[in-house]
Amino acid sequence: MTAILIVDDDPTIRLVLKRSLERQGYTVEMASNGSEGLEQAQLLVPGLIICDWMMPDMDGLEVCRRIKADPKFSTTFFILLTARTEVEDRIQGLDAGADEFLSKPIDPNELRARVRAGLRLHQLSYDLQQQTARLRAELAEAASYVRSLLPKPASFPDHRIAIEWCFLPSQELGGDSFNYHWLDEDHLAIYLLDVSGHGVGSALLSVSVMNQLRSQGLPDTDPRQPDAVLRALNHSFQMGSHHDMYFTLWYGVYQPRSRLLSFASAGHPPALLIQAQELRLLKTANVPIGVLPDQNFQRDQVQIPENSHLYVFSDGVYEVMNPQREIWGLDNLMALLSKSADGSLDQVIQHAQSFQGQTDFEDDFSLLRVSFR
Repeated sequence: MTAILIVDDDPTIRLVLKRSLERQGYTVEMASNGSEGLEQAQLLVPGLIICDWMMPDMDGLEVCRRIKADPKFSTTFFILLTARTEVEDRIQGLDAGADEFLSKPIDPNELRARVRAGLRLHQLSYDLQQQTARLRAELAEAASYVRSLLPKPASFPDHRIAIEWCFLPSQELGGDSFNYHWLDEDHLAIYLLDVSGHGVGSALLSVSVMNQLRSQGLPDTDPRQPDAVLRALNHSFQMGSHHDMYFTLWYGVYQPRSRLLSFASAGHPPALLIQAQELRLLKTANVPIGVLPDQNFQRDQVQIPENSHLYVFSDGVYEVMNPQREIWGLDNLMALLSKSADGSLDQVIQHAQSFQGQTDFEDDFSLLRVSFR
């Protein structure tokens, strides 16, 4: 049973409170001053504390401040016992963190009502805290699973291709995913998607789409044709059937023998192809997947020059905001990548974090680089 701690320097009041509460079935412990009360609280972690305001050495306000400053007592309900009735006194007590007041002389009915209400709020807060902890654990487990599906950085020496990436999930479970794999001996698929919203629903939809792409399980679809892949995904993942969620996608297929990259994007940021100081945006004018049924999708292709880099990313890479509510923006990202195309991807992370003034991102940060040597 949840314990109640009484902190009062008056032995008569302590005894009266203890007997009254024990008759109501509560477990009661006592302390004769503020310092002893803090020591007892550390041992018991009581659900409710009744503490006298006026005590020598350490008064009730200081006891309350220290209790409320300790996360261990985040659900403990604190009642100040006082004969003070002025509004200013109540404000001072509330500023110290007191949850309720009990007037002297003590009325048994008032005591019973205050304690019952305080313990009820303590239990509700405790239950909510436990539920939140379980939810965080489940979200962390889900985030770990999503991350386990991401590919490892890869190098294909026979084709002079190297692929690396960085991924920083937002504080919430997000909907970014990406992958690359060989469709056959001469076709390498590269893709990145971003599901609308955050949370478990977005992550589950992202995983479902990735499984379809990775297994090449889209019916009657040649995975080497980007426009056909987008069309099949749009047919299978209409937002009306997936809780109004849609997703953007960049999908490309590279053929090393011809050095041709076929690609199609659906509402997604353009991929960037950089050679030396020359930069080309790779994007097609298609709507996001799931927004419109029976939609035709366009594809394009480009010749990949030697010693070039292809960057594919989500909008979370450049839509970062500083304290002045200014957005870093795609132009700044392109300028950074043009100047340091061979640099570490960590430089991009550091620039974005420096701009926003914090390390955590509000959206998933997904950046993929394919180097063609």
